[in-house]
Amino acid sequence: MEAPHFQFETDAQARGYGRIAGVDEVGRGPLAGPVTAAAVILDPARIPAGLNDSKKLTARRRAALHDEICAVAEVSVAHASVEEIDAINILRAAHLAMERAVAGLSRPADLALIDGNMIPRALSCPGQAIVKGDAVSLSISAASIVAKTRRDRIMWDLAQHYPGYGWETNAGYGSKSHMAALQNLGVTPHHRRSFKPVHNILYQEKSINT
Repeated sequence: MEAPHFQFETDAQARGYGRIAGVDEVGRGPLAGPVTAAAVILDPARIPAGLNDSKKLTARRRAALHDEICAVAEVSVAHASVEEIDAINILRAAHLAMERAVAGLSRPADLALIDGNMIPRALSCPGQAIVKGDAVSLSISAASIVAKTRRDRIMWDLAQHYPGYGWETNAGYGSKSHMAALQNLGVTPHHRRSFKPVHNILYQEKSINT
């Protein structure tokens, strides 16, 4: 399996783009919590060793790389809330988080390398979509690691206030224990009401109460 490389960034610089940000988001699938995006501009002379798609790394390795990335690169993290997800749908909310992350960089990026096959429509700079970008572009790998680490920390914090749903381990995804907790404990303010399993439980409760 090919490791992530810096060729997309090098090619873009050859086309005249100076500041190139890798952009990725985490949290489209969970039933609870925000969607989180990161934009990372790496220093070519100081790229941490071992960057990869965050899903291929252990939590401990991700946390260590997160700190290394933040020490040597420009990093911006942004979110779209559960309320925004329910109002505008998860795809648009993921793009909104990406747009916010790019806009939050200390100085504007000249080009954003976006994980996936779509470029967010309100991006503040030109974008280039790269399918499976987190596995092939070092800048996007870095963004995926930062976004995943930050979102997991948010879910761990929320788990302290809403025990029983297992968010400290399932990060809000619809695991068996999370689904059981939804049935037994009910829906929290941090659940995405537009997602079918949550919607169905709310509908059941409504039917019972009417």
